[in-house]
Amino acid sequence: MAKMTLILGGARSGKSSFAENLAKHYKTVVYAATAEINDDEMRERIRIHRERRPSHWKTVESPYDLEKVVIDQNKKTDLILIDCITLYITNLLLRQEKKDALPITDKIHKLCHVCEESASDVIMVSNEVGLGIVPDNELARRFRDITGSANQILAQYAQEVYFVISGIAQKIK
Repeated sequence: MAKMTLILGGARSGKSSFAENLAKHYKTVVYAATAEINDDEMRERIRIHRERRPSHWKTVESPYDLEKVVIDQNKKTDLILIDCITLYITNLLLRQEKKDALPITDKIHKLCHVCEESASDVIMVSNEVGLGIVPDNELARRFRDITGSANQILAQYAQEVYFVISGIAQKIK
């Protein structure tokens, strides 16, 4: 069984940099990117992330189907780095017609199951969204609730969990 690691933190906390530093210890890395370019600001963020990564890492764009990435890359790489689960959930939520969280959390469970079966280690990055105030609108509250549930599922399956604050990572599991 491969090792699954979860990296949590707030926005701009350093969680992606920490995950990338962990990934540098692996010979072969597939970077599963979940962001979609919807505007110039996101285009610039993605450019900065790409420049920061080693050139020999393979990037797979996967805004909607992370299970497929893990299945397809299984045994082809030492590590699959997924950055980030939060954007993945956002993408799924904005496409979802039903208002309950079950279908998205089901996808998170399926993702964890394929990670368990993978020969490749997996590092996942996600935002901790539960430390702020209660959002003032239904969509934001649903997003917070689904992401909080998803992070709990991921942490349950992960062998290691880190929380990153101000660029400092603390191992919590």
